[in-house]
Amino acid sequence: MRTAEFDRTFVLRQAMMTFMQFGYAKTSMQKLTEATGLHPGSIYCAFKNKKGLLLASIEQYQMDKREKMQSHFEQFTSIKEGLKAFLSTIVFDCTQEECTKVCLLTKTLSELDGQDDEVSSILSKNMHQFEESITALIEKAVELGELPETTNVTAKSRFLTMGIHGLRTYAYTNPNVECLSELADQLADYVF
Repeated sequence: MRTAEFDRTFVLRQAMMTFMQFGYAKTSMQKLTEATGLHPGSIYCAFKNKKGLLLASIEQYQMDKREKMQSHFEQFTSIKEGLKAFLSTIVFDCTQEECTKVCLLTKTLSELDGQDDEVSSILSKNMHQFEESITALIEKAVELGELPETTNVTAKSRFLTMGIHGLRTYAYTNPNVECLSELADQLADYVF
């Protein structure tokens, strides 16, 4: 059997947008074929099933988010200023008329957690990886002298991780820019 040839990254990004917009249960194979441009047979050949495509989309989503976060913070010499700009970007993204208001991990977790051990495990792993990235930023802020050496890095990274995911979730039902900006400022103030 011949393997399908396609731009995997493009297909995964289109699939993730579809899963974010409709959720896993309401994303039909027809919606996925429309979004990706692939025939159902090509999706099954490359990803085995809808769940396989979801898992690959989550992996791509996390890779995209890590790269975006890393390149964002490389632009700043101050972690504090980088964090404020990062949170402002989240607020901006959350107030656009796109389906990316709630992150793919949060949406999938709220829909599928406890129903599928493999999905739950992958989502949990990705959430921990995001928290580790936040921890590394706070540790760097301590190294740079932006935070005292006595800073409870774990507590701040957990709170900030929760706050970022909470901000996106809250924005889904309340996309008010002023309110979200105030919450983002409070998150930054807590860390610094």
